[in-house]
Amino acid sequence: MRLRPKVDAGAIYNARGQLFATYVAPTKDVAVPRTAGAEGVQFANGKMSMFRTIRDNGEVLGTVYLRTDYELLSRFGDYLLIAIIASLLAMGISYLLMRRLNRVVTQPVLAIADVAREVVATGDYSRRAERLSDDEVAELADTFNRMLSEIETRTRELENSNREIAREAEQRSQAQKEIMRLNEELEQRVHERTMQLEQANGELAMAMEEAKSANQAKSAFLSSMSHELRTPLNAILGFAQILTSDKLPSTLLQKKEFANHILKSGRHLLTLINEILDLAKIESGAVALSMEPVALQEILAECESMVAPLAGQRGIRLLFPEECKTHVTADRTRLKQILLNLLSNAIKYNRQGGAVVADCSPSGPGLLRISVQDTGMGLQPEQVRSLFQPFNRLGQESGAEEGTGIGLVVTKRLVELMGGIIGVTSSLGVGSMFWIELKATEPVPSRVEGAADRVAPATAGHAEEEPALILYVEDNPANLKLVEEIISFRPDLRLLSAPDGHLGIELARAHHPDIILMDINLPGVNGIDALKLLRNDPRTADIPVIALTANAMPRDVEKGLAAGFFRYLIKPINIDEFTEAINSTMAFLARRDEKERSTPT
Repeated sequence: MRLRPKVDAGAIYNARGQLFATYVAPTKDVAVPRTAGAEGVQFANGKMSMFRTIRDNGEVLGTVYLRTDYELLSRFGDYLLIAIIASLLAMGISYLLMRRLNRVVTQPVLAIADVAREVVATGDYSRRAERLSDDEVAELADTFNRMLSEIETRTRELENSNREIAREAEQRSQAQKEIMRLNEELEQRVHERTMQLEQANGELAMAMEEAKSANQAKSAFLSSMSHELRTPLNAILGFAQILTSDKLPSTLLQKKEFANHILKSGRHLLTLINEILDLAKIESGAVALSMEPVALQEILAECESMVAPLAGQRGIRLLFPEECKTHVTADRTRLKQILLNLLSNAIKYNRQGGAVVADCSPSGPGLLRISVQDTGMGLQPEQVRSLFQPFNRLGQESGAEEGTGIGLVVTKRLVELMGGIIGVTSSLGVGSMFWIELKATEPVPSRVEGAADRVAPATAGHAEEEPALILYVEDNPANLKLVEEIISFRPDLRLLSAPDGHLGIELARAHHPDIILMDINLPGVNGIDALKLLRNDPRTADIPVIALTANAMPRDVEKGLAAGFFRYLIKPINIDEFTEAINSTMAFLARRDEKERSTPT
């Protein structure tokens, strides 16, 4: 124990707890317990007392007691002081190291961190960390910058790729939309074509039905036309055979009656042919209308003067409006033809001593109605429904009145071509009223000059002993004979004839006639070519040439007048029209001669 100066006392106790041996440090005054205490450690007044049991193979041999100084607190203070000093020293060294490391390591790393935060915040991979030294941290900055460059490159490639992908996606979207649009258009077109095909099939079926009906109507029309043409021809040929027969004697009075029948049937046949040609032209669209403002007062006056003789023969009173100062948009000639047809029908199918009333009145905004009313027997409803059918005379075929059954059909077509409508109201036993509606318009100034000269009588251009010479170029002997008979009644005229164009030109050069009558269809040189030769020759250039031909179509008339014919007359010859043409041409020659004589040379 003496080797342990910290031990103040010690003792050993036997198994029964009785003191066996003791030790007390020489300088210590310590009382050793007489008996062994409980095993354990106690601290008191800076001393530590401890009892420990001594065992050997589980057998208790005794107890050991020790009393020592307890220096933990003093050691703790020493240790604390040492720790404080060491900490201060470590902090100083750390501060010095931190200042060095802050400049060498921290600042470059923080700079890299700042750049990294800015790159993350802005997405700008073009930023670079600054190289502040040449050590490992600088290598870190360089590596960081290379990383940013690589990221920037890859980001650009990725953005380009994304843009390319987006562009391709957009293109695919557009292509898909276009495909959808095309599909919709295709479906729409298929639907439209299907509808058009169904409509076309329906129209084709209707057209086939209409064609069938038209074919039947055509057959009926041809049959009716054949009948209507043969009826006047039968009278013409029959009476002509009687007149030319030696076996059938007849008196002069009978011959005159037969000739009147022939003339009447010929006129009826001419009217029928003209109306058939008019209908054919209208149906084929070959009618050319000259639409212009037409004064109704003038047209009605002309029509009244033309139908007055027929009305007088039958005792029919004509009542026309005293004033009708309105104008309509129409073709003047065709409107006159329409009104004459309606008026003649109202006279023919009227009762003896009846009346025909013509009137004009507004029927709506910008419209004018022209009506023709008779006091005849009237029409039944079924007759009204069949009124505008070709050759349908509504049971009057065996009546005393002549007719073709085409006039109203032509009238209806002409009214419709002029943009108007036609209608009829009829009461059985009272009469009928036909009316047409046309567009009203304002009048335009008339520019007709010198129209009266065309109907002037023959003037004294030639002395009575020197009749005017007329050259007639005609290859048909019957037509030549007719003109000779007409001219024979005119002592102021003499006739020279030629059977073809060549001889006609030679006679014109040799005799210089006052007027030339020229057929168009001539052997050798036709009438138009002969006219050109006459115009190109100074000896015959000033001779008026009048066409006298059977080419009666409007385009033929226009072509003839454009070629330079002075007048254009149509066969069969209307004697009044023929005489008027000769008189007006003679009047023209007289005025021309008077002008030449009055002009000083």
